[in-house]
Amino acid sequence: MTTPFRRALVTGASSGLGRALALWFARQGVVVYAAARRVEQLESLKAEAPEHIIPMVLDVSDADATHDAVRALDESCGGLDLVVANAGVGDQMSAEKVEWSRVRKVLDVNVLGATATLCGALPGMVARKRGQLVGVSSLAASISLPKTAAYNSSKSFLTAFLESLRLDVEQHGVAVTVIHPGFVKSEMTAKNRFPMPFLLETDDAAQRVGRAIMGQARFFSFPWPTAFVVWLAGALPRPLLRFIARRTI
Repeated sequence: MTTPFRRALVTGASSGLGRALALWFARQGVVVYAAARRVEQLESLKAEAPEHIIPMVLDVSDADATHDAVRALDESCGGLDLVVANAGVGDQMSAEKVEWSRVRKVLDVNVLGATATLCGALPGMVARKRGQLVGVSSLAASISLPKTAAYNSSKSFLTAFLESLRLDVEQHGVAVTVIHPGFVKSEMTAKNRFPMPFLLETDDAAQRVGRAIMGQARFFSFPWPTAFVVWLAGALPRPLLRFIARRTI
């Protein structure tokens, strides 16, 4: 597959979908700045594609530092062609166990961290009139479930932000892609205590996402059975949906 990208940034690259995506793009010949907090995992990733992976230690929960680091990288590397805001965290909390510190952690990473990542690269892309911004949201953005208020709402924000941003930046030659995965094997989903239908292998998911990005898809939801169920749930009357949702987790 011929790639339109020379230099890419992928956050959350130490494990899961982010790691697999960084490798997938590296194997297409893209120079990938693989960003995450854990140095050892980043060095392990680099060892798999040493000519194309450049580790970047970055904690996206510090939004201001993330914005500045991405902006500086874009200016120093010759311009990023692709930025994938993939880093994310999840947490399940019942009403009796809600803690602000845990809710804030989800919002700091999934909302502020992701937004800061994208905004850091945006000025350079607009000036060059090329580039692609990608946000890894979730099918959970479209549905309400018990114990997942912070996570689901954080992904709803990311989807809405990118969908609106597209209206502003497409006229400047910048593409925007919103990814809505279902269940993908990762450290995060390994902690889930509920059934995960149509759970995808990480490499399979990365290939699907990579191809959607290469094709500049505006919106990509997968796998289709899970996406269809979520779409169907959204069409149900709200009282019925609440009744079903309370029995899911």
